[in-house]
Amino acid sequence: MKTDADVIIVGGGLAGLAAAIHLSQKGLKVSLIEKSDYPKHKVCGEYISNEILPYLLSLGVDVSELHPTNISKFEFTSSNGKAVTAKLPLGGFGISRYALDNFLYQKALANNCIIIKENVIDVSFSNEIFTITTLNQILLAKIVLGAFGKRSNIDQVLARNFITKKSPWLAVKAHYSGNIDNDLVSLHNFKGGYCGVSKVENNIINICYLADYATFKQYKNIEDYQQNILYKNKHLKSVFENSKLLFDKPITISQISFDKKQPVENHLLMIGDTAGLIHPLCGNGMAMAIHSAKIASELIVDYYSGKIISRELLEKTYTKQWYKHFGKRLFMGRILAQILTNKTITNVLFAIVASFPEIMPAIIKQTHGKPIVIKWE
Repeated sequence: MKTDADVIIVGGGLAGLAAAIHLSQKGLKVSLIEKSDYPKHKVCGEYISNEILPYLLSLGVDVSELHPTNISKFEFTSSNGKAVTAKLPLGGFGISRYALDNFLYQKALANNCIIIKENVIDVSFSNEIFTITTLNQILLAKIVLGAFGKRSNIDQVLARNFITKKSPWLAVKAHYSGNIDNDLVSLHNFKGGYCGVSKVENNIINICYLADYATFKQYKNIEDYQQNILYKNKHLKSVFENSKLLFDKPITISQISFDKKQPVENHLLMIGDTAGLIHPLCGNGMAMAIHSAKIASELIVDYYSGKIISRELLEKTYTKQWYKHFGKRLFMGRILAQILTNKTITNVLFAIVASFPEIMPAIIKQTHGKPIVIKWE
């Protein structure tokens, strides 16, 4: 049966775009389906560990062209005002999704990837071929990558376990102007959630927080919620009071699930947040998304070259590789989230870290990977 592409990628975020660039560079015919235009703001912490830089450079993606903010220090504050700081073991950089996604999109186009602006309404698999249905067309491919993000109608089509459960989490994000340290990413704890603050390109401050929806809905709007809940942390209050909102209003996303997901569903290889979502407090979801694209893309290239002899082996190998690189990190993320949303345990942790400051970099390493090694051809 004739197919429309060697690989169809559903979703054009970081993982989907990185995979599109990678696969097209290796000579495969790639179609990517994305419902939104570029550039676009997304709810995201917008900090990336330097572990991902070698891979981006191998794709011909030099993020220095976007003038990101170099970040080398981490600060954590508790709701009662205590603060601890540590050096980030690898360091990282701050870059907005508005700039980075569009940069990757342009690279994908330059690589002759076909970008289809559509909403996918159905995905099915039969006789070794995927059928992708949008509102306006039907596409066929042997391999499909699921890169449709945290939560999608496709999750419902696939009847994924997590989609049937209500999640208590809501995320809020906006850009601000103001004066904070350029080299610092901060995580501020408050009742029912935590807030990340760091700079991205053009001296812009990104503020993104995860909130307990039950508490959030008690207030009539975001501003009231922030003043009554987030401002209880004096460090966070100072950030907001000394910053000016650059958006018309903050953007939000609800029903964010951190439940365990499967990296392969109905023969789709899932990448990025579609495969598993790490708590934002661990600050490294963007790097994980891009890394997952690398793992899946390399295996797909091996599949088409005959090194991987069957779809079954492709799926098993990807699942194994995915858990090897991300299983422990996601587990630690869930543990840390439970700790840092419990006021009593958080206070005990602060006391321990204050006495033994070397503990903080060790904790950070548990949710970050090692620099990606690239085998240059």
